Amino acid sequence: MLILIAGPYRSGTGDDPALLERNLRRLESASWPIFQAGHVPMIGEWVALPVLREAGGTSVADPIAGKIMYPTAERLLEHCDAVLRLEGASTGADQDVALARQRGLPVYFDLAEVPGVEA
Repeated sequence: MLILIAGPYRSGTGDDPALLERNLRRLESASWPIFQAGHVPMIGEWVALPVLREAGGTSVADPIAGKIMYPTAERLLEHCDAVLRLEGASTGADQDVALARQRGLPVYFDLAEVPGVEA
């Protein structure tokens, strides 16, 4: 399965680069277990951040980011088979879950729920 890992990225960071990086690393921490289980992990920021840079954006606070960050997740969800929702307040991740459910995709709230992941 292609599994979107969703959770806090900007939430609670004040757009501080060090805190954004910490949140991205937390999202990425789920990628190896998902990959080991035979799936392909995906994080929206892996796609959106390079697109933002190429569009001339210098931070997630740039006005252009609103046209890229969440729309990227929406487009990715057209190709994903499931969502892993990590803990923490995140409007974007909540929107990912709502869209996944609307499309009938499984939503996991714990890494151990992902098929094949060893607890």
